[in-house]
Formats: sequence, structure tokens, C-alpha cells
Amino acid sequence: MSNAHTNGHAVGSTLHFPPRETHLHAIPKADPDVEKMAIIGHHFARIMEALGLDLTDPSLHETPQRVAKMFVKEVFSGLDERNFPKITTFPNDYGYGEMLVEKNISLHTFCEHHFLPIIGKVHVAYFPGEKVVGLSKLNRLVKHYARRPQVQERLTMQIAEGLQHVLGTEDVAVYIEADHLCVAARGVEDTKSATVTSHFGGRFKEPEERRGFLEAVK
Repeated sequence: MSNAHTNGHAVGSTLHFPPRETHLHAIPKADPDVEKMAIIGHHFARIMEALGLDLTDPSLHETPQRVAKMFVKEVFSGLDERNFPKITTFPNDYGYGEMLVEKNISLHTFCEHHFLPIIGKVHVAYFPGEKVVGLSKLNRLVKHYARRPQVQERLTMQIAEGLQHVLGTEDVAVYIEADHLCVAARGVEDTKSATVTSHFGGRFKEPEERRGFLEAVK
């Protein structure tokens, strides 16, 4: 059985047209993560000092470095296309042609407007054509796009178009329901509302297929 894998540069290139990729200014490719962490740590320390926090306190002393490492290595690691997960596809030797659904994928990302968490669930589905992927690869693709400052609408499209590129089919559906802490913890302070976004491509534009997907994820 032959297989192939997709890299982040290839997928990122497709997301520029139309412009669904996260907006980035030009960062020299040679910039090591350690340099990014040094810059972030320095400026976060200034933010803490501006808030009146005492950085000599043992509990706070290493916070700027911890935040910098978290930003670069963890919660925003998806900004680096080199971190795109290796997604190996396999020939659909079984000839499986029905809907394949992966539901309740955990979502943890950050609102790019206030840098507060967005927490929810992602449901994805596709109709296999010539290629299929391992189920965990769907989770990894979601996680990659979630690991950057986001708006939920763009995240939905990035997941859908990334999966369409990997699978070579338009027959992909994505449904996200999430709580935004920028709504719950500040501003209107509404802890009950949730935001729903969706994308239906290819066969999922047909009412019957769309209904079948929505029934499967409810």
C-alpha cells in the first residue's frame, strides 16, 4: 500500500488564495524560537511592571519567560508552518464511500482581538474518495490551526480547506461550537452564550447530506 504525506508549506500556500491564512508580517526564516521568546519575555515583563506587579516576587519572577515559552512552543506554535503535522494519506482500498465523521474534537484556541481563550468542540466529516487519513490526523489538523490567535470564522475555513487539500476532495464539512472568554470574562460578561460556525463543501451542500452530518454530531 502506497501513501503520501502533506507538509505545512503546501497547505499554507492554498490558504492564501482566497486569503484565509492568518495575517503575519515577514519574519526572517532564520529567527530561532529562542530569539522570539527573548523578545516576548522582555516585553511581557514591561507589561507586568506597568500593571504594578513586583517582578522580584518569587511567584512572578519567571512569569515573563514562562509566558514567552508558552506562546512560542505551545499555544501559538501553529503560526510556524514548519509545525504542520505530518498527515499521511492512504489509498481507499476498501472502497468506503459513506460519510466519515470525527466528532467532539477538543478545541482550545485564543481570540486574536483580546488574547483570551476560546474553548469548544469541533466536528469534521468527509466522504472518502481515492484517499483516506488516520482518524488522529483529523485531530492534529484541528489542533494545528487552533494553535494561533484566531477568529472562529477563519478557523472553520482553515480546517475545512486544509482537510480538502490533504484529501484532494471538496466533500468536507466542519462544525464548531465554542465559548469565547472575551464575551464571558469581560465586556458583556455573558457566560451562557456560545458561537457556532460551519462550512459545507462538495456533497455536503446537498440538504440530505448536510442534514445527515448535523444529525450525526448532535
